[in-house]
Amino acid sequence: MLRLGRKMDKGSFVIFILIMAFLSVFLFYPILYVFANSFFIGGRPTLYYFALMFQDPLYRGSILNSLTIGLATTALTSLISIPLAFLMVKYDFPLKRLFQGLLLVPLVMPPFVGAIGMVQLFARYGAVNIFLMGLKLISRPIDWLGGGFWGIVLIEALHLYPFLYLNIAAALSNIDPALEEQAESLGSSGFRLFRTITFPLMLPGYFAGAIINFIWAFTDLGTPLIFNFRNVVPIIIFTMVQDIWANPMGYAFTVMTLFFAVMSIVLTRRYVGTKTYEMMGRGHFTPRVACLRGWRRMPIYLLLSLLIFAALIPQISVMLISFAEQWFFSPLPQSWTTRFYLTVATHPLTVGSIRNSLLYSILSTAIDIALGLIIAYLLVRRDFPGKDILDSSVMIPLALPGIVLAFGYVAGFSGTALDPFIDPTILLILSYSVRRLPYSVRAAYAGLQQTSVSLEEASLSVGASPLRTIIRITLPLILANVIAGGIMSFSAGMMEVSDSLILAMGDRFFPITKTIYELDLRLGDGPYVASALGIIGTIIVAICILVANRLLGRSMGELFRA
Repeated sequence: MLRLGRKMDKGSFVIFILIMAFLSVFLFYPILYVFANSFFIGGRPTLYYFALMFQDPLYRGSILNSLTIGLATTALTSLISIPLAFLMVKYDFPLKRLFQGLLLVPLVMPPFVGAIGMVQLFARYGAVNIFLMGLKLISRPIDWLGGGFWGIVLIEALHLYPFLYLNIAAALSNIDPALEEQAESLGSSGFRLFRTITFPLMLPGYFAGAIINFIWAFTDLGTPLIFNFRNVVPIIIFTMVQDIWANPMGYAFTVMTLFFAVMSIVLTRRYVGTKTYEMMGRGHFTPRVACLRGWRRMPIYLLLSLLIFAALIPQISVMLISFAEQWFFSPLPQSWTTRFYLTVATHPLTVGSIRNSLLYSILSTAIDIALGLIIAYLLVRRDFPGKDILDSSVMIPLALPGIVLAFGYVAGFSGTALDPFIDPTILLILSYSVRRLPYSVRAAYAGLQQTSVSLEEASLSVGASPLRTIIRITLPLILANVIAGGIMSFSAGMMEVSDSLILAMGDRFFPITKTIYELDLRLGDGPYVASALGIIGTIIVAICILVANRLLGRSMGELFRA
């Protein structure tokens, strides 16, 4: 019988060359261009810009702020996600499936949008302080947001904990229960059992999610902009885009951002790689699950309800703003209206932004599905020189900060046919596509791994061509995975922040997120219209995530591993 799996042929190598050419132009070239302009002055190598970065108090403080935000957010998400994953994997109780779904709700609204609601609630003269002063519980406003710093950390943590929770839950589910049973037979129990057996075995899953959380929080641009907390690295890069030819410091900050992102991954993997996490497998096994009964359920319900409520506060606040006629110096809006949704549906700026986001996201998703399917097929079913290079290259964007790629596009393609100062459409589509390509690759990869190659071999043995075999046999079998990966790419593109804020420079090219930012800066009804537009974008993302979660189930967490 013909052997399809692990077959080396010239066609696969040619496709590999074409894919690497695409990645070289739209992934590696912008990064290398930024590197070249940050380390050279007049053609001579120099570290001047990097030295200035740490000598200037403003720059040095911004770096420290960004690092602190990343570390504090990761620590807070860890405090939330580790106990939560342990509870949801190790225990069974009524309504568990409902809570599992509700715990993923924070994924639907980017912290960039939720920050509008947090400012309305927790600003010095926001709803919470007005309410407490009305009850005479406080005499002067409390700075709940810590000048914006703690507001950023809190809303980032409430948005990012599902990523870490999904990875930890998957890792816990894969731990052989026999190991815990043997430890218990030797007298270990409770926290000691968790510390010595369970936690060490789940570390790879924990670090996979924690890396994504740190990089995301460290490089987030939109949330600090809404909180007006400007002394952070992403905002410095954002403000230097317009002066890209006059002030090379933007290049240095972009390289420094990429350095921290890469080093966090390298150091973590080096630490994980020095330890052994192998288990003597007995095939598939089911985790031990204890059933909670009676009064023991009540604390669990209370804790889960409080967490879900806290995570929903930004969404609830943004929704209230979108329906508020006005909301000044009062705990709740004084009157209600739907006219801001009518504005979203009729105003040229908002209608155009929705149309643009749909265009960018649909086209970038089409690219991701096509490339993801081809790359996954090559990695699973073919052998060719450079296979490991391709495997590593397509995973790079998952840990690549959006602000780095966007700045590289502005720097590298200005003055060319793709000049973003003239028309950023193509670059926006490609930036969305390149950054979300790992979603489609991993989803299709998982589907192909679960599909027996013997079905394809049988098709080839009766005379079907390889292309016909892929279309008629392989694709239908992995269609759910392909669709799920595409949905995740689409939903991420619809509410993409960093690429959109930097690359979309003219209002006729604005996607939804850039329009939300511009509206929030305007006096009058700007924040109300921005909130209504944010709710519409959130609904689209929510539908996408629900469908993807249903198609992928527990495998969904694999999409967010660096």
